[in-house]
Amino acid sequence: MTAADQELHFADAGEAADLAAFLARLIHYDRAAAVRLQAGGGVLAVFGRPPSFEVLAIRTARLEAIIGTEATTAGEAGAAGAAAASGAGALDTTVSAGELGDALDTARAGRTADGTEGRDRGLVVTVPQAVTGPPWAGLLPPRGGWHRVSGLPGVDEVRGAVAAAVAEFRARDAELPEERRTRAERDRIGHEIWSRTLGDTGLPLRAVHAAQSLGFLRPVRAAAPAASATGAGVGIGVGGGVATAAPGPAAEPLALLAAGGWLRLRTPYGSIAVRTSGLSGLSVTPA
Repeated sequence: MTAADQELHFADAGEAADLAAFLARLIHYDRAAAVRLQAGGGVLAVFGRPPSFEVLAIRTARLEAIIGTEATTAGEAGAAGAAAASGAGALDTTVSAGELGDALDTARAGRTADGTEGRDRGLVVTVPQAVTGPPWAGLLPPRGGWHRVSGLPGVDEVRGAVAAAVAEFRARDAELPEERRTRAERDRIGHEIWSRTLGDTGLPLRAVHAAQSLGFLRPVRAAAPAASATGAGVGIGVGGGVATAAPGPAAEPLALLAAGGWLRLRTPYGSIAVRTSGLSGLSVTPA
């Protein structure tokens, strides 16, 4: 059975909508964006790489089941879905971000048209055809072994660091004489600013900028999605686990984790990961 023969049964339509918004932001930076999907243990993890930031962005959502569309009876479908949702390798494929976003939008529109939006919590989406994955899709963060890194500032300070860096870039760009106002010079200034680290954490400011640009640093709502709120994702949770309890108002806003030469900024709405060893420039592009 191929990935395109499978349906994702989301546990919560709101989480699916948040995933669609995440995909739209990725497409804003790259219209041909691809995402790698991994599912297991009742959670879908979506990995993307906005090219302007040289980081991996991860968004998660809870699943009720992954069901093969070739199942011929309700009993077979239910058994297949239960087995797939519980298996660590239930789904692992790379697809077009645009096609997955379209599938989510179509499913949400169908719910509105048939009047089920207010009654059913979940959403059923067919997995798009697989595409040839870009190089970064073969280089994901490790499954486990994550430990907390100390020294991460509070969320207000993190947002302030991004705002200050953006202001500095704009000021230095405005000061450039006309003959030096080139793409290369602007890229040089941007690389200098965004390669700086956040305090003493070792996390490059580009990671925090990506989190802000992708909507991961917005205030936590009282009933934030369970899996999305963890930002952990399949295979990249602390100790390999994925939290399933929805955070309340006191949910931890930010955490910085490290494992296997990677740093991961975990937020209530997703994670930003950067590779810090073996590659230059904190890029996730394979050598």
